[in-house]
Amino acid sequence: MITIAETIHAYSIESPLMTQSLSSSQFQAQAQAQAQAKPVNVLFLCTGNSARSILSEAILNDLGQSASSNRRFIGWSAGSHPSGVPHVDGLKELERRGHRTDLYSSKSWDVFAKGGEFDTVEMDIVVTVCDNAAHEVCPVFNGGHIKAHWPAPDPAYVEPLEARQKAFSDVYDLCRARIEALFAMSDSERVQAEKVQALSAVHAP
Repeated sequence: MITIAETIHAYSIESPLMTQSLSSSQFQAQAQAQAQAKPVNVLFLCTGNSARSILSEAILNDLGQSASSNRRFIGWSAGSHPSGVPHVDGLKELERRGHRTDLYSSKSWDVFAKGGEFDTVEMDIVVTVCDNAAHEVCPVFNGGHIKAHWPAPDPAYVEPLEARQKAFSDVYDLCRARIEALFAMSDSERVQAEKVQALSAVHAP
């Protein structure tokens, strides 16, 4: 199983700028390339970290590495009271859509807070996907991130099974539509909290 630390190593790019012997235009071009090389870290939060946040993390990770994005994205997820395991029907939905599932786990948001195991990850955007998490006091995460709330229905307890599977499919489509809208934003738009929050109005096609 690939660990979070390995994910950081695989997705993060660090290439210090060499300023000596560069013209002003060369330096500006290299600085722009360096800024574009830095991935955008997005943390998805919900209470149990078993369904909606896991779906969002997987979608953003897979789509965020594609050539269609003008910048690479890395998705993360955590919960205020993690269930300890991703929901089995959520994993099945990810598999059905062609995603890997072995990369994801249910974990406390404390691992990304100061003093946590992964507190060196600098978050750019923190998104709550359930109302409970949105009203809880979040830990202090590293990075000058902006916050947004993209509520999504909880599919985890829908009955019977067929209806629950449909609910997971619908939530997947909703999360994907919002994430694709995030990718379509310019860098200048993506650092504006009100514009990122406005994506909560995006619905699945």
